[in-house]
Amino acid sequence: MQIFPCPFCGPRNETEFHFAGELGKLRPATMVRVAAQDWATYLYAQRNDKGLVREVWMHLTCSELFVMERDSVTMQVLGSRSLREDAV
Repeated sequence: MQIFPCPFCGPRNETEFHFAGELGKLRPATMVRVAAQDWATYLYAQRNDKGLVREVWMHLTCSELFVMERDSVTMQVLGSRSLREDAV
């Protein structure tokens, strides 16, 4: 079991969280026709970086999205913050 830090609720069991995606991944523009391959890449391809990663997670209990920084090799969580802070 791993403990994840929700910036809204504090430390919680990992089972309360859902991975929402890589931070900074851009959705294809939908003002024009998008090729099926482009949609598939957007939906299913992951960078799978080793080391420091920044990801979007959802705490299912409070339904808030937030950014979690972690080391993908050691699984050590380095911190978390509200997704709203990145929007500013």
